[in-house]
Amino acid sequence: MELILSCQNKMASLIKIKTVLDDRGLLTAGEYINEIPFPPKRFFVISNVPSLTIRGEHAHKKCEQFLVCIKGRCDVILDNGKEKITTVLNNHNLGLYLPPMIWGIQHKYSNDAILLVLASDPYDSEDYIRDYSSFITMINLN
Repeated sequence: MELILSCQNKMASLIKIKTVLDDRGLLTAGEYINEIPFPPKRFFVISNVPSLTIRGEHAHKKCEQFLVCIKGRCDVILDNGKEKITTVLNNHNLGLYLPPMIWGIQHKYSNDAILLVLASDPYDSEDYIRDYSSFITMINLN
């Protein structure tokens, strides 16, 4: 696991997912306890994103996410209110753990990009922080 950015004692991190190559092809398999730091309760897939489109642009109060670009590539900007970093997801054996209270933006999708997102919680619109200035205020209160 490679630390990328921390917020409220949790670390956004890149996590290698095991792969096995043999004559039958390449198998990528992860275990919730070992690679994904939470038991997923929801998933969604993002695809067919026009190359100049920006997705995300929000943070979650409680929900944790695990992002894997299973085909193609996309860039992810992570922001903890003090610093911003960009990482590239371009390999299906690399996942990005995104803890709560990290502002996330996904952009620069390749034409063939397919992004799988596992979430720790069912959808709850109240968990989203969609206004960046509100996000900064909440970060500074903690």
